[in-house]
Amino acid sequence: MWQYIVKRILLMIPTLIGAALVVFLLMQVVPGDVALLILGSDQGGDVNIAELERLRAKLGLDRPIYEQFLSWLWGIVRFDFGTSLWSGAPVTEELWIRLPLTVEIAIFATLISTLIAIPLGTLAAIRQDTWIDYIVRVVSIGGLGIPAFWTGILVILFLVIYFEWSPPLVFVPLWEDPWENFKQLVWPIVTVGYRNAAVSTRMMRSTVLEVMREDYVRTAWAKGLQERAVVAKHTLKNAMLPVVTIIGAEFAFLMGGLVVTETVFTLNGLGSFVVDAILHRDLPVIQTLILLTAFVIVFVNLVVDLLYAWLDPRISYR
Repeated sequence: MWQYIVKRILLMIPTLIGAALVVFLLMQVVPGDVALLILGSDQGGDVNIAELERLRAKLGLDRPIYEQFLSWLWGIVRFDFGTSLWSGAPVTEELWIRLPLTVEIAIFATLISTLIAIPLGTLAAIRQDTWIDYIVRVVSIGGLGIPAFWTGILVILFLVIYFEWSPPLVFVPLWEDPWENFKQLVWPIVTVGYRNAAVSTRMMRSTVLEVMREDYVRTAWAKGLQERAVVAKHTLKNAMLPVVTIIGAEFAFLMGGLVVTETVFTLNGLGSFVVDAILHRDLPVIQTLILLTAFVIVFVNLVVDLLYAWLDPRISYR
């Protein structure tokens, strides 16, 4: 097992370097120049060529492409992500301002969706074609069909109209003031969690139904075991494998895919940060955020694979 984990961790290195290289090359072919953006001359206005060249030299944009990439890569090895070309602040500082918000939403939304999806999906399966199953299916299909941003807008309109509520504009970390943090993030978390729960609930229902048709489950019923024992001991663990994959993928997506939700709830997270960086051609920020997202995806995949072995003893890694 440990050899497998070490091997997977070592494989992360070329994967992350490849992701960073692809993003770097793509940004080189995107039209626009951050130096012109900073000077305000990107709309066709006059520009001082000497001043433009000085700014490009200051930002390191006059160096060959491979030198820019290798310099940034060497900084990553030293945990120095460089300086934002747009704001002039260290990328690490900009990142730590926004990272706690996105991580908190991702963790709690995933937790809520898991706590909802597993029991509801299981209940709908063991009560197939009853009124319980129909309600769960309607609610889950609604979550799949309604975009998260539309749900967020409806939630905000409902709270504003009936409770005169408005979200706090300044993010307060959980460790500074839990109550203020709760008031600001509870509705984004619920909105995102509902959508993710809909996906996981549908998958949980389908896998439980499939597992309950297996011979060993029928044997457990034939032995006279109670429903609780059959479901808990013989069904859930085997049915959880595809659901764990979905949960892991959804969590990884949330680390960089909350752009619309953050915009609706006026949150300054990683999603809006990467969009601003792309608009400003802020290459160090874009590369760092893509590298972070790639790391989360690879790490989550590793955790999911290890959970497979824990849930199903027949799976072993050597």
